[in-house]
Amino acid sequence: MLEEKFNLEGKVAVVTGGGGGLGTAICLSLAEAGADIVVTDFRADAGEATASMVKESTGKKAVFFPADITKPEEVNDMMSRAINQWGKVDILVNCAGIVRGEIPKPLWEITDFDWHRGIDTNLSGAFYCSRAVAKHMVDRRYGKIINIASGFGMRGLKGSFMYNTAKAGVILLTMSMALTLAEYNIRVNAIAPGLFETIGPKERYDASGRFIPMGRVGQPPEIGALAVYLASDASDYATGEVFSIDGGALFSGYAPINYIPVVPLKEK
Repeated sequence: MLEEKFNLEGKVAVVTGGGGGLGTAICLSLAEAGADIVVTDFRADAGEATASMVKESTGKKAVFFPADITKPEEVNDMMSRAINQWGKVDILVNCAGIVRGEIPKPLWEITDFDWHRGIDTNLSGAFYCSRAVAKHMVDRRYGKIINIASGFGMRGLKGSFMYNTAKAGVILLTMSMALTLAEYNIRVNAIAPGLFETIGPKERYDASGRFIPMGRVGQPPEIGALAVYLASDASDYATGEVFSIDGGALFSGYAPINYIPVVPLKEK
């Protein structure tokens, strides 16, 4: 039955950046589908809160293991603890990152620290976490890796050097890992979210929604549903793909709804 294809009962999922925003929504959705959850984040309070939320709202098992995903030694320790906890990791969601919001600077004022912080958090961390679990998945000949990319990994954003570059790298990392790991029954896909209502005033999101063809921004559970699909048997023939979920914003160019410039006709 189709319903069984989406059932994650008995699966173990590690979700990085699970302490808030889209990461929390993904943890909850995977748990609702039946998975036990390892929440990881560098913020202990936020990570613990998500783990508690998962247990209370879904009844599934959840633990929090702290890790700064820019530090390989912490990533390796976190993944070892996750495997020791339940004997396996079936699903990895690389969600941790710095949300778009870099303070625009002239190119010549971007420091080495600025550059490495953006690239390491949004790209290197996904590599470190995938590397830490890859051999385990290869040995078991099973795994689902989901990388959170961005529509801005496929188009430019003025002044957003690190974010654009890193998210474009996430997309190509996804494709490279998918090609490399396909023979081991491991699927690797990316989700490219648009604007989702997470933190900040609702009014800001309402105002932004009019520039999106669907007339609104995304709600976190909507990305959670897509993560469930990619983590489940329903997506077994999908690998190396980038799934945009942005209300049509990427292909439309974030233009106001039904906005057509009026061009005055020239008199003959």
